[in-house]
Amino acid sequence: MATILVVDDELGIRDLLSEILNDEGHTVELAENAAQARSVRAQLRPDLVLLDIWMPDTDGVTLLKEWASSGLLSMPVIMMSGHATIDTAVEATRIGATAFLEKPITMAKLLKAVDQGLNKPSTRPQQPAPSLVRLGSMMATELTVETAMTGGTLPEPLIDLGPQGMQSFNLEGPLREARDEFEKAYFEYHLAKESGSMTRVAEKTGLERTHLYRKLKQLGVDLARSKRSAI
Repeated sequence: MATILVVDDELGIRDLLSEILNDEGHTVELAENAAQARSVRAQLRPDLVLLDIWMPDTDGVTLLKEWASSGLLSMPVIMMSGHATIDTAVEATRIGATAFLEKPITMAKLLKAVDQGLNKPSTRPQQPAPSLVRLGSMMATELTVETAMTGGTLPEPLIDLGPQGMQSFNLEGPLREARDEFEKAYFEYHLAKESGSMTRVAEKTGLERTHLYRKLKQLGVDLARSKRSAI
């Protein structure tokens, strides 16, 4: 079996993962911060590392980058976090992380990720395209942190805007631009559907009216045009 290093500043997480992995026959080493992780990595050369992103001294992505730049990233590293963004996940993937686990971590996901990490081929196979999920009467590409960590290529998503037709989105640009583009189309769709009623759109989207107004202004949504489109 394998030697696995678990790096997490939360004692409960370390104990839980250690118990599960020990039951599977693995040897588990623990570190509560980056300094301890460096020491264990230098002494034992673990077969796999489970690395938390948010830690008090040095965050996991910085430590991952340090290992990569020093030629020490010879083992698969699985990132863990309950608050990571897609930007963080993509950055970790580019540096060399092999997978991502979102907290709270289930035993099934943990064991699957560890098994895949330990048996990962030298070259990453082509990942299947993310599935489409339905949002009301809309279709959108599922884009989660775990999807971003797969390294697969996202297809160009199409969103059904009903009478407004289909709209595609460019996924090659910066994340912020793609997100703003989608959100603008999302709100324009609901404004047209609700005949420009801010009250009903706020209810449908789960936003306070004040927040909704600020969001629409930020995205450059033409409220007058939305009302005309609904007529």
